[in-house]
Amino acid sequence: MRGGLRERLDRWASHPWLVGHPSVPGRTLGTRVRVMTIAAIVTANAVGAAVVLCFALWALPKPDDTVDATVTWTNLGLAVLYIVVALVLGVRWGRRLVEGGSDGIRGWLEADSRPSPKQRLRVLRGPLRIMAVQAVLWGIASLCFVALNLTFSGLLALGVGLTVALGGLTTSAVAYVLAELALRPVASRALASGTADRRGVPGVGARWLLAWALGTGTPIVGLMLIGIVALTSVSMTETTLAVTTVALSAIALVFGAFVSMLSAYATVHPISSIRRGLAQVQKGDFDVELGVWDSTEMGLLQAGFNEMAAGLRERERIRDLFGRQVGQDVARHALALENPQLGGEVCDVAVLFVDLVGSTTLAATRPPQEVVELLNRFFAEVVELVERHGGWINKFQGDAALAIFGAPVALDDAQASALRAGRELEQRLREKLPALQLGIGVATGPAVAGHVDAERRFEYTVIGDPVNEAARLTELAKSHDARVLASEETVARAGQEERSRWETGDSVMLRGRTGATTLAHPVKRDAAATPSDTEMPS
Repeated sequence: MRGGLRERLDRWASHPWLVGHPSVPGRTLGTRVRVMTIAAIVTANAVGAAVVLCFALWALPKPDDTVDATVTWTNLGLAVLYIVVALVLGVRWGRRLVEGGSDGIRGWLEADSRPSPKQRLRVLRGPLRIMAVQAVLWGIASLCFVALNLTFSGLLALGVGLTVALGGLTTSAVAYVLAELALRPVASRALASGTADRRGVPGVGARWLLAWALGTGTPIVGLMLIGIVALTSVSMTETTLAVTTVALSAIALVFGAFVSMLSAYATVHPISSIRRGLAQVQKGDFDVELGVWDSTEMGLLQAGFNEMAAGLRERERIRDLFGRQVGQDVARHALALENPQLGGEVCDVAVLFVDLVGSTTLAATRPPQEVVELLNRFFAEVVELVERHGGWINKFQGDAALAIFGAPVALDDAQASALRAGRELEQRLREKLPALQLGIGVATGPAVAGHVDAERRFEYTVIGDPVNEAARLTELAKSHDARVLASEETVARAGQEERSRWETGDSVMLRGRTGATTLAHPVKRDAAATPSDTEMPS
């Protein structure tokens, strides 16, 4: 139950309800955006009308000799009529500017197709166009109210005209912020196909400037006009001036806080999504992908985060493939080098070499697919045991494998680790893959570990006498009863616990060496095995 809730919260964080999930059909998304845009326009006009009403009732100084019931009802009738007409025109005009035309959103959204750069740009400019429509309609309203009230009083016409203009500024600011939120689902769908040219698209600065205009600029302009009226009119009393100031302050607090809250949400929302994405990346989850829905610089930041996450995913994929090719330790060593160079350093290493017996006959007598399957199972066991004991596979050579213990990362008691890996590998392969016969050789000594071959293409490898000695021991082990042989020096340098599991034998002259090598092999299992020796690792 708790895991399901966490998954739902993660999905909501990546694609919140306001934006919608990318799997939603374009036609459904278009209907949703259309409803949200209409609601944004209606809400913006309602806020503007409320500002005008509050200002006209409590903040607008009125000439006492001209304002009567006729004037009040005439202005109120014109206001109701104009708001109805403006709402209808504003909705149709705004939708047409955003949805209609060859570069509108309706065609590509309902067809679930990829938008063109011109169509993406139109989506991003949608809030600005809706704001411009409201500014034009309220500008016309200001002129209409000035013309109407000029028949009653010039001072009244100026006051009413400025009041309607301030309401228009409020409506335009609210319309922009709400339209931006309403169009985010479409912006997310458009920006998912690539970033767009942002010429003529307002940014975060413009968003907060609009919030300032409503929360601070409009009330200050109102107070300035009231001050001018108070200085030029002998009829304004101290009480009227006080009431007007209090009313303007209240309007600034209420409606300014409303638009500031919307602007803050519009800015913080994408930042929160980026913060959640960064938290997932810090946990090692590079598959996170944010929805890009903001039309400002925040959207570019979201897109930049996705590009960063894609780069990290690609880096981890390359790191994984690189590690599979050369071993995780070698991969980490190579990635840590700023400028890898040819050459190496002398390291004290233990070497394990394992080779199959009769692989040529095996390939000739069995189907190729069966041979490949057997080899894959063989190498899987070799890799698992070698890595479990701290070594890494330096090379796969046909049906053989060369494992190194102690380079490139130093390993405590590398000899014991190599000997233990050899013993357990022989036992496991004998039990799991009895059809395969093999020989295992273990040697130790100084060797050069580093990058060899050419400057343009090199590999990390280990070269030295213990590699050759391990290969020669492997050839002898193929015909030895134990199937595992090590040099006496390797056993002598291992810890006491591991030394007790080996016994020495004959001394032989290995090909290519100048001195004799004393052989060592595991003690017989019936004589020295313990429960922990015979128990296979889980």
